Amino acid sequence: MSNNDKSVVSRLRKLISEGKYSPGERLGEVAVAEQLGVSRTPVRLAFRTLEQEGLLQQAGKRGFMVREFTQVDVHCAVEVRGVLEGLAARRLAEQGLPPSVDKELSFWIQKGRALIDKGYLLESDINQWSELNAHFHGIIIDSIGSGVVADAIARNNHLPFAAADSIIIDGDDLEREFKKLQLAQFHHELIFQSLKRGEGARAEMLMREHALIGLRYPELLADSE
Repeated sequence: MSNNDKSVVSRLRKLISEGKYSPGERLGEVAVAEQLGVSRTPVRLAFRTLEQEGLLQQAGKRGFMVREFTQVDVHCAVEVRGVLEGLAARRLAEQGLPPSVDKELSFWIQKGRALIDKGYLLESDINQWSELNAHFHGIIIDSIGSGVVADAIARNNHLPFAAADSIIIDGDDLEREFKKLQLAQFHHELIFQSLKRGEGARAEMLMREHALIGLRYPELLADSE
């Protein structure tokens, strides 16, 4: 998926989260493309991605509509992901971090550090964060030697806003979003540290807390401004 396609997905995800598109509302490619100022192709791809994330559902042969869900649904789905990812992190820490996995995680940690260390966030950084975040989470899940947790997370990711890469980053408030990603990067580094040290319980706790960044932290970050 190109950066432009990812941007359309992110913008639509934000609009749905804000209620700009109501539950049950039908979405047309042409109308949405005109609203976002893009062609129909990235909108079509975005619709498919958001269907996989549980935000849209098919309406007829070719159309989509906004899926109905509650904040309780979102919170439960995110907490379930935290539990499952926490389990993966604990098992990986207890098994011992293989050198190859250590190297992979370190690479994406450094990518995140480079993005954050410049002290501000650009709109183009959003897609970079999405990529490195997906790799960081995916490596941990895929490195425990069992597909059971990965399969459970994959099923849970079909629920609204449950997936790790469905975090909403507001391009209209990059200063506040920088603080959120700065904290997320710090979480990544703490999780990596606990994995390297074989601290299973700590890795699990940190991973579960990390899942809540999109739910619990925006209010705290807003209060700190």
